[in-house]
Amino acid sequence: MSALPVIIFGAALNPDGSPSVALLNRVHSALVFGAAHGPVVYIPTGGVPQNGQTEADVMASCLLKAGVAPDTILPEPTAGDTFDSAIACTRLLRQAEYSTAQPIAVVSSPLHLPRCVLLMRLAGWKAQAVPFLRAQPHVPNMRKKLLRIAHECLALPWDALLVLGWRIVRR
Repeated sequence: MSALPVIIFGAALNPDGSPSVALLNRVHSALVFGAAHGPVVYIPTGGVPQNGQTEADVMASCLLKAGVAPDTILPEPTAGDTFDSAIACTRLLRQAEYSTAQPIAVVSSPLHLPRCVLLMRLAGWKAQAVPFLRAQPHVPNMRKKLLRIAHECLALPWDALLVLGWRIVRR
């Protein structure tokens, strides 16, 4: 395939299954990037459901509403966390016959993006970060922001070890 894969890592949905501000901003970032770097194939990932909807399903709906052709969306609705998304997207890309020699683009929120890019690189891909753009205003309180930073500081090395272990066992 010649289209550039753009993986959109999931963000928690609202309890009613509607997209959160973080999710909308990730989709917006992917759309702006895709418009400038086409042709692309969008891979929304995330399987944590709210009100019968997964993150991947909701992102795919947002992409369709924005005018993206259905055949350029490959949802991955099974992953329960960032590590699962990296592994599931790796499998999906291989099934779609992408080569690890081809670049891929990765979309997430600013604090989460370094972990996503690192995991995809450790899984063997030439991953590049997509610039994050805010379509929806969002001002987290300082406590929540500090908790997210702490979470990423702990999760990054743990998930990196998991991906490296997965690569070793997979061989």
